[in-house]
Amino acid sequence: MRLPRPRSLAGQLFAMQAVLVAVIVSGCAVFAYLTDHAQAEETARRQVTATATAVARSPAVLTAVRSDHPTTALQPYADALTGEGGVTFVVIMAPDGRRWTHPEPDRIGGRYLGHIDGAQRGGTVTETYEGTLGPSVRTVTPVWDRDRVVALVSAGITIDRISEQVRRQVTALLGFAAGALALGAVGTYVVNARLRRHTHGMNAAELSRMHDYHQAALHAVREGLLMLDGHRRIALVNDGARELLGLPPDVVGTPVAELGLPPSLTDALLATEPREDELHLTADRVLVVSTRPVVGGERRGAVVTLRDHTELQALSGELDSERGFTQALRAQAHEAANRLHTVVSLIELGRVEEAVEFATAELELAQALTDRVVDAVGEPVLAALLLGKSAQASERGVELVLTGDSRVDDGVLPPGLPARDLVTVLGNLVDNAVDAAQGSAGSRVTVALGTAGGELLLRVADSGPGVPPGDAESVFERGWSTHGPGRGIGLALVRQAVHRAGGRIDLGPGPDGGAQFTVRLPLGPAAAPPPAPAGAARGAGAAGTAGTAGAALPTVGGEAAS
Repeated sequence: MRLPRPRSLAGQLFAMQAVLVAVIVSGCAVFAYLTDHAQAEETARRQVTATATAVARSPAVLTAVRSDHPTTALQPYADALTGEGGVTFVVIMAPDGRRWTHPEPDRIGGRYLGHIDGAQRGGTVTETYEGTLGPSVRTVTPVWDRDRVVALVSAGITIDRISEQVRRQVTALLGFAAGALALGAVGTYVVNARLRRHTHGMNAAELSRMHDYHQAALHAVREGLLMLDGHRRIALVNDGARELLGLPPDVVGTPVAELGLPPSLTDALLATEPREDELHLTADRVLVVSTRPVVGGERRGAVVTLRDHTELQALSGELDSERGFTQALRAQAHEAANRLHTVVSLIELGRVEEAVEFATAELELAQALTDRVVDAVGEPVLAALLLGKSAQASERGVELVLTGDSRVDDGVLPPGLPARDLVTVLGNLVDNAVDAAQGSAGSRVTVALGTAGGELLLRVADSGPGVPPGDAESVFERGWSTHGPGRGIGLALVRQAVHRAGGRIDLGPGPDGGAQFTVRLPLGPAAAPPPAPAGAARGAGAAGTAGTAGAALPTVGGEAAS
């Protein structure tokens, strides 16, 4: 009958350890038995030699040997030397081997069974020999009377007695071995019970397969995954997390606080409470972060998931812009309808010349807007953005001004500078400026565009209250806003887009008393700026102060924003 093979890894280890402990204990028992047997025989030899030598040197023995009847005195003496803990027999004999004593009195007078030649010559002989009492370890030594051997003494211990002693020792040894085996089995069971809890009863093949699946899933998912230990060090990181956070390959084991991440993101990773779908910004990305502590009886760390929200955030911004354009067009369509009714009413009243003059003025203002923007900004993305932002600013009662020396020709921007980043930078700066300028004295936003020194310059100034000097750096952090919760991501996205393009952004006071943001984006060697008209370089360098020399952008309907 074949025993079932343990399935779990803990069961397999328990069986292996039980067999190993049994083999070790059995081997030790066999080794101890052989050692004890050899030591018992050696002890018996020493004991019989010592007994025979002591008897041969006894004066009482020599006196008895000299008497006419040695047996009478020597037999009681020999019997007294044998016992449970001593030798089995003591035989005192004449030099020719005739016994004077024997444990069995009827054998007295017979010949000694064993070798006595060496003793007769004055030596001591030790051997294992089968005598009348069975196999025994015996020693024969002479009794000297001055220089003559007058008797021989033989002392011995039977092999049965030696074996009995060994059996008692082996019994005790086996008892200790059984106790050691039981203790080892209990200890092995306890250890493997804990192992079974940690491995959830899975065997080695299942654990190996789970590890393979785990590795495949870890590197297959596009989302970032971090696992932190109880000391908030990185225990596991997948390829997506390395890419999203810009981590080196050897980051495992590094504390989160030493990764150089933004403070808000570091605080989220170090938090002990769960976080869900929090928005955090790095130098190049917008990340959605969720953390969940590992459940257990001890502090085991946390699991962190990261999702790239950069493109979605950019699309959301574009959608907001499109929504704003739609609202502006709806308002302008309403205004156009009012003006068309005005023209129709003038015609019905018979005042045709005034109707033509009114309609012509509206067309000239609308065409002036398009001509002004198209002439100054040849880049279609920037031109369309300015036209749309002008309409939005007009609806909110803010005048959007493009400086007179602003100029960006088509084809200047390098292919490596995405149009989406331009929309993010300029669109968010204008929206932020319009928010700040709304309701202020003058309600003006000034925009300056230009190229100089291999750089694209974007400068946006407003007439709002400005930014306190202490908040000059905090204004670019996510969540900083003067318009309540849920805002404060626009300028953070601007700095992120500028960083991706390899440029820089500066904040300072504007010419109208508000804030002025200056963005410098490198054009690269492949996109050298074309020759600029006279004063263009000067205007780009001082765009923030040229607001009074610029031309106000009229609304699409034809009226300047006020």
